[in-house]
Amino acid sequence: MTQHPWQPISPAKPARAAKEPLNRERIVDAAMRVLVSNGYDAVSMRKVAQELGTGPASLYAHVANKRELDQLLVERAAAQMDFDEAVDPERWQEQLKSMMREMLRVLRANPGVARASIGQVPLGERALRSTERILALLKAGNIPDQAAAWAVDLIPLYVTAIAFEETVQSASNWTPEDVEGFVRGLRDYFASLPADRFPLTVALAVPMTSGATGDERFEFGIAVITAGLASLAKPH
Repeated sequence: MTQHPWQPISPAKPARAAKEPLNRERIVDAAMRVLVSNGYDAVSMRKVAQELGTGPASLYAHVANKRELDQLLVERAAAQMDFDEAVDPERWQEQLKSMMREMLRVLRANPGVARASIGQVPLGERALRSTERILALLKAGNIPDQAAAWAVDLIPLYVTAIAFEETVQSASNWTPEDVEGFVRGLRDYFASLPADRFPLTVALAVPMTSGATGDERFEFGIAVITAGLASLAKPH
């Protein structure tokens, strides 16, 4: 339209930046930010939508529900696992331990994902690669099929439980002095129990409350699991 000379000149309207299209990648990015900042209980479709500056309904075009979002969070963490070393039948036990350490490393790097994975059967491509890797190591050790099938559930469950427990403990914001005081009180409680009813708990009150860091306890657990599986191996 022609601008008449007596009409005031209207300032040009700034161009509005185009919104970045919504996709699964951006939704998982936002969910991860909420998870790390506020913990697993804060993650909801509504909260993730707020993080993205949109409404919950727009998320459902890409993610079916919260359960699928949990799967995507687990898949994002699984993509960070590094286990490309070829399976070696002579070293399968050490390789299995290394894999459990790698799983814990990734869960520690993504606090809250352990809680998202509890009760889930991981079905993403990367998560299934982890399952396949565990099975390959177990079969390299000549573990019977049924034992291998149960172990592929047991192993992630143990690692996830350790990571989840650490997340709960870190949320308490305890100082080292607080932890020391709690352990001392727990030791005193065990020692004070009736010795006629709990003789071993009383006798082992000190070992049960001292002597190992979290990592040392984790190493003990993976050693027990691996040795137990090795005991089931079929003769070659």
